[in-house]
Amino acid sequence: MTSEEQTSLPPATLIRRLMAMIYDGFLLLGITFAYGVVIFLLRKLFGDDTLQAPHGFLQVLILAGLLFCWAFFYVWCWRRSGQTLGMKSWRLQLQAKDGGTVTSQNCWLRCLLAPLSLAALGAGYLWCLIDQRGDCLHDKWSETRTVLLPKPPKKGK
Repeated sequence: MTSEEQTSLPPATLIRRLMAMIYDGFLLLGITFAYGVVIFLLRKLFGDDTLQAPHGFLQVLILAGLLFCWAFFYVWCWRRSGQTLGMKSWRLQLQAKDGGTVTSQNCWLRCLLAPLSLAALGAGYLWCLIDQRGDCLHDKWSETRTVLLPKPPKKGK
């Protein structure tokens, strides 16, 4: 696909974005379980009482590590192909404003801003309904855009 074709792709609709988020939520659940097993084993290895919840700084550190794992999942997928599994299922792709590949900086910034768009009663996501280009607020701020890819050609029988 040429650069001109990439910049002319239509923006992703709000429904498609939300459906891709639900798909990715299941993947994040699996990442969370795997992370929990690692944390449990590390706590056991260091002689911590695993029947008690961690306290203070350890609790903050564990939560920060989980959030980092989630963000790393998105950054890795977006840098690799511009798509997570949920985005592939709904034919969405993350691109730079010019239609090219997103940078790591764009991805990390987007990972920080997208939850804020959602936390503000979804206002950052609802913005795509009134924006001329169909971008959410975190798209604008991270200089990215989420586009709808064309349907693949049907294979001959």
